[in-house]
Amino acid sequence: MDLELGGKVALITGGSDGLGLATARRLAAEGAKVVICGRREDHVRAAAAGIEGDVRAVRADVTSAADCEALVAETVSAFGGLDILVNNAGASAAFGLEALGDAAWEADFQLKVMAAARLCRLAVPHLRARGGGSIVNASIGGGKAPGARMLPTSVMRSAGLNLTKSLANEYAGENIRVNAICIGFLKSAQWDRRGGENGPGAIYENFGKMVPLGRVGEAEDYADLVAFLVSARATYITGASVNLDGGLCPVV
Repeated sequence: MDLELGGKVALITGGSDGLGLATARRLAAEGAKVVICGRREDHVRAAAAGIEGDVRAVRADVTSAADCEALVAETVSAFGGLDILVNNAGASAAFGLEALGDAAWEADFQLKVMAAARLCRLAVPHLRARGGGSIVNASIGGGKAPGARMLPTSVMRSAGLNLTKSLANEYAGENIRVNAICIGFLKSAQWDRRGGENGPGAIYENFGKMVPLGRVGEAEDYADLVAFLVSARATYITGASVNLDGGLCPVV
């Protein structure tokens, strides 16, 4: 299937590890020009160097307005425009209400809501200049159906789904499509790190027991879905929040 991504310019936040890195590899393999960002300059540059294709690295902290502005500006300067934005940056934070102070709420809000809103606002003029484009926002099933002790992530991801639908409606007439992917248990760098010296095998085995399909998903599953959603094969899809969780989320 030809996704018609050759020559498209894609910006992926949190692209130096896990799901973002897999997405960068997938889009680059389809011929897209890709910019990835991360907070650690050496790490993000090494990640970009390991991807075959036209890939650039930019050090950026998406919770910083100045860094977001510089990130979009560098992307456009490097490749002459922007067609695709993947708001992938984020980290799992799951606690009960009484374990969270104001600082934790504010930090998660900046990382998962304001970063996405800010980058969408910065990207839209460039997508418009290209005659349209695509935005994908990372979310989780808990944004639709939160369980206990999933704070503050479930709240912020719910806000992200609202943002997705609102922007999809606002910009549909300009051929700018906005969708979300609600992930469940996927193999990622953060789970790998939490496995410690013994690796994440036990974590993934336990997660897999909770999933109807009986396994944890691969980073490539996410990358494949992103590639489809931003492609010419998905031009009639906008405002959707697609579950990528092996059947885990109790709502569609």
